[in-house]
Amino acid sequence: MFAFLLIVQIVVAVSLIGTILMQRSEGGGLGVGGSSSGFMTARGAADFLTRATSVLGGTFIVLSIAMAAIAGATREPVKIDTSLAGKAAPFQETQPAPVQPTPAPAKAPAQNQNAPAVPLAQ
Repeated sequence: MFAFLLIVQIVVAVSLIGTILMQRSEGGGLGVGGSSSGFMTARGAADFLTRATSVLGGTFIVLSIAMAAIAGATREPVKIDTSLAGKAAPFQETQPAPVQPTPAPAKAPAQNQNAPAVPLAQ
């Protein structure tokens, strides 16, 4: 039941987004143009999209409340598995890995012994 309502909620949300984007806003928006005659005139389209937005918005809110109620009612208490509480993991003795000797660090290059000592400026 919850999965079905979730799918319906997604369909309503996508339809609501599409309906809102099709409405003509102050700056033009994504409103659909059309001829001055027929079903989808400028005023007819505005009335239809306004009503559709209202219906889809109300449906979205009702579905949200219903899904929250279902999720809260079907919540099960947390069960803790105590079947392994008194058992310890088997101990396996392992041999330590042999320590490999590290090579001695390379000797730093000798300083130039022939250079005269220059006192540091203070």
